[in-house]
Amino acid sequence: MSNQEALLQLRSYINRLIIGQEKLVERLLIALLADGHLLVEGAPGLAKTRAIRVLGEGVEADFHRVQFTPDLLPADLTGTEIFRQQTGEFEFRQGPLFHNLVLADEINRAPAKVQSALLEAMAERQITIGRVTYPLPPLFLVMATQNPIEQDGTYPLPEAQLDRFLLHLRIDYPGAGDERNILRLARSEAFGQAEGTVPAPPKISQSTLFAAREEVLSLYMAENLEEYLVQLILATRNPGAYGEDLAHCVRYGASPRATIALDRCARAHAWLAGRDYVAPEDIQAMAPDVLRHRVLLSYEAEVEGMTVDRFTSELMARVAVP
Repeated sequence: MSNQEALLQLRSYINRLIIGQEKLVERLLIALLADGHLLVEGAPGLAKTRAIRVLGEGVEADFHRVQFTPDLLPADLTGTEIFRQQTGEFEFRQGPLFHNLVLADEINRAPAKVQSALLEAMAERQITIGRVTYPLPPLFLVMATQNPIEQDGTYPLPEAQLDRFLLHLRIDYPGAGDERNILRLARSEAFGQAEGTVPAPPKISQSTLFAAREEVLSLYMAENLEEYLVQLILATRNPGAYGEDLAHCVRYGASPRATIALDRCARAHAWLAGRDYVAPEDIQAMAPDVLRHRVLLSYEAEVEGMTVDRFTSELMARVAVP
């Protein structure tokens, strides 16, 4: 079985257990293939936690969930040094961030110090305790969730941390047909029948994942398509070049990290679609999730009802496609 077939089989398995959230499942796999982190925003009960847990069951990786609260401390994430009287030395006890797949549930409920500890782990793939730096596992993915309903007692994520997320995904409620299927799946699980109806594929090894990442990065992208990708990012910094009505919309455009993220995500999207080349639709499909948290609109644009998603759509409609 090829690496691509293994990942597609895993996607099919997760979609049978996470009904009505195909986009969430695909974005999780894209983050895994592009070696990035995912921020998911959605109402409670939309299977965000379940999705990454099921992903962990399909991959040779360990999973850990951390519930973020206002009284959480950095050491609750990173780990701490414990003094052993028997030896008279300090021993480091690893925290949850040393797992391969980490769910940071309701990340905006944690104070700034905790968010900073997570930022180092996400950006540098390491944790520093005192004078000692500990590397994190080669396979390391953080999926953070935000609840858009309750904002009391929350700490908005700073732009520097938002930029560390590869993707910012918003998910919505499933349709009526999916809702019925969810109900039937929940019933079968209550009676212990789900495992028989949804057989799990063989677990994907980490070496297979790393080989798949190399295949994604080696996908062919035409030079004019690469130029289109760059021009799309540059347009977020100078939107006035594509219309006077957009000139006042942006305070800060997307950073070069967005260019890298869009390139990797477009390649992963094409790879999952079974192609060995990147097409314009791959860039256009991933642009909203890559730019949603990286473009800061002006106060004037927000007052006029402009959103980042609408702004991104306007740019994609105006930047010439090769």
